[in-house]
Amino acid sequence: MQYTGSRYVGEFVDGRMEGSDAEYTLPTETKYVGEMKDGMFHGQGTLYFPSGSRYEAVWEKGLVVEGTYTFSDKLQYDAKHWHYCDGYDRRFFTERCDGLKAPGIAQLTNMDPPRKIPEGCYDCGDGFYNPTTRVVKDYKNRFLRSAGREACCRPDWKSRDC
Repeated sequence: MQYTGSRYVGEFVDGRMEGSDAEYTLPTETKYVGEMKDGMFHGQGTLYFPSGSRYEAVWEKGLVVEGTYTFSDKLQYDAKHWHYCDGYDRRFFTERCDGLKAPGIAQLTNMDPPRKIPEGCYDCGDGFYNPTTRVVKDYKNRFLRSAGREACCRPDWKSRDC
């Protein structure tokens, strides 16, 4: 695991990750909690994503047998009956749950109230880009990446990389 940057907490059988109480964290901070067999996800297990969403599934030899994806706002994905932001209903999930705002009060994102963007910065989807420092920090103000001088000088940089 030291070679890939992943972390594992759990039992080993014959040098392979195995057990019902396994915890495997990827370098992206995506975390799997559940059963493992022969070094693979096997049995009941959940992938927890840094965004707050999760994928609960039954796994067999590392492959999903069946599962359910739940977004960070508790909206559950249902491929057969998906009615969120489709051609018929363009409301945000929070609007479907809590109702529409009064006329004249716009809701521009699913977050209500929306995230505050620091003065002079841009929301990149995973954090805020500050063009003065050429740095992207996550929403908890932790460093994510630095934008090189060449990248920031291209006119399409923000739309392409941020």
